[in-house]
Amino acid sequence: MNQQDAAQLRDVAARYIWWESPEEALRRPVRVLAQVMDKGDFQDIVRLLSLIGPAPFREAITEAEPGWFGPQAWHYWHYRLGFVPAGEVVPDLPQRSF
Repeated sequence: MNQQDAAQLRDVAARYIWWESPEEALRRPVRVLAQVMDKGDFQDIVRLLSLIGPAPFREAITEAEPGWFGPQAWHYWHYRLGFVPAGEVVPDLPQRSF
């Protein structure tokens, strides 16, 4: 990854994981990506797709922890990434257990 790509990732991490420094956030890139997938705007999502490709997006869905996705984004990404064919039922969101 070149310096420009790294700077773009750092920028995204700073905007979407505002409670941590970009360096801290990028230690868990799957979490940063999940936050962008859930809360991100179209431009940031397209930028990340072109920068890192779809595989990390699939990883973010498969490794999602409770609270990382809202229902709308959870459903969208399952269909968009081909985890669930159109018209099929999307798995339940990850749930916390005590």
